[in-house]
Amino acid sequence: MVLRFPRRDTLCALASGLVSAFAFPRPSWFVFAWFGLLPLLLTGERRPFRNGWLAGCGFFALVLYWLNIVMTTYGRLEPLLSLAAYLLLVTYLSLYWGLAWWGSCKLRERLGLPHVFSLPLLWTGLEYLRGHLLSGFPWALLGYSQQPFTTLLQSADLFGVYGLSFLLVLANASLAGLVRAGKGERRKPLFAAGLTAVLVIAALCYGGWRLDQRPVAGKPLTIGLAQGNIDQAVKWDPAFRQWTLRTYRELTARAAAAGADLVIWPESAVPFYFQEPGQEQREVLQVAGRLKGFLLFGSPAYLRQEGKVRYLNSAYLLNADGRQLGRSDKVHLVPFGEYVPLKWLFPFIDKLVVGIGDFSPGRVEPLVMNGHRLGVLVCYEAIFPELARDYVNSGSDLLVNITNDAWFGRSSAPWQLLEMSAVRAVENRIWIARAANTGISALISPLGEIRQQTPLFKPALLVGKVYPGAGASLYRRIGDLLPQGCLLVAVLLGFAARLRPCRRFRGQLSGE
Repeated sequence: MVLRFPRRDTLCALASGLVSAFAFPRPSWFVFAWFGLLPLLLTGERRPFRNGWLAGCGFFALVLYWLNIVMTTYGRLEPLLSLAAYLLLVTYLSLYWGLAWWGSCKLRERLGLPHVFSLPLLWTGLEYLRGHLLSGFPWALLGYSQQPFTTLLQSADLFGVYGLSFLLVLANASLAGLVRAGKGERRKPLFAAGLTAVLVIAALCYGGWRLDQRPVAGKPLTIGLAQGNIDQAVKWDPAFRQWTLRTYRELTARAAAAGADLVIWPESAVPFYFQEPGQEQREVLQVAGRLKGFLLFGSPAYLRQEGKVRYLNSAYLLNADGRQLGRSDKVHLVPFGEYVPLKWLFPFIDKLVVGIGDFSPGRVEPLVMNGHRLGVLVCYEAIFPELARDYVNSGSDLLVNITNDAWFGRSSAPWQLLEMSAVRAVENRIWIARAANTGISALISPLGEIRQQTPLFKPALLVGKVYPGAGASLYRRIGDLLPQGCLLVAVLLGFAARLRPCRRFRGQLSGE
């Protein structure tokens, strides 16, 4: 029996994905994203789709390992079915990496276009596509890795997280060009590397300038974030409702004593239909009545329309008189968590929505509070750039993220979600108040700095000041024009490659 070791390009591709994954929480070694793709880009151009897909498998398998905790511990899915669903998702997401590297190799082969020009276009366009296709799952876009790099992060207000991804892939491709350059070919890689260096330096200079600017500070609001740390196993058990309400009542009393203008409870902190009159509703109203300010909390809701019932994942806003000022409903639902798409195709995953309900989407409607407008992002809505932008463009001067991260257990997922939420603050130059059931609750500044935060899996109260208002942001004006443009150019180049399969452009772009 002869043992066959994996091919060198296979090992390089997998290593590329794994190294890139280490740029994300945890350990958040963000510098790895600047060279993580290098092993893949040095594998050569034989079997590019396979190698790109393998790199993606290494990346997503490590970054998304926590999905098995969600599906087995809380979704009550059998371990083998959980593993199958996890591998299916990893396989699907890795296709985008495979397509990006395959497309770049084909454009170089047929049009003579260097990777340093084609790969950033393809990568950024495909990341945008991943964020929208099949309801979208823009988790762990490459640009998110740079959240700890505060200076570079500031350029997210120009082109969003996709602009950061573009720059990172450009840097990786330039570095690969330098490594691969042979004798007599150094001028072209050096030109590309020089251009990349100029863009990186420009981004850092812009970031330094942004950090030196004093944000326009209006009248501050004192926010109280109540972290109840309610175990997911008992969260929906009616026997624990009084205990849950008592927990939040005590946290709210402490926030009121600290002078909070607004107290925020997490997603589904009220584990019953608040809209239904009764003793439990009165208890919540009494809590609001003891405040001098406002109370915002998560609760399920429902609407009866044309003989049908629509269930909603909602946030309610009450004033000190206990009067309801408004309700905001979750817009972007979690597939297989809050609803099951294609139930006929995935009958075995139906268990995942038991106890949660099959929800319907709401609309972007900021909540009005004493002259302020609150844009409420429920749970993983914070990973969708366009949704936060819609709320701010609709007049929101403070973004609120209420979430229940108990599903993630003690994994890296809460940290990943927190870092992605922080990028929303920079893109829109706005404060974010984040209340999480089991943590991490936090106040995030318009610079993407996590000013205050709570520990995981501990009852906690965080009280701090935010300054409502949205600063100047190019991204808020143009939205995702960069990734859309990248996708369009990539498609046009693909058509050009098919029309001229055997020709190469001459001139400076004819080689690397």
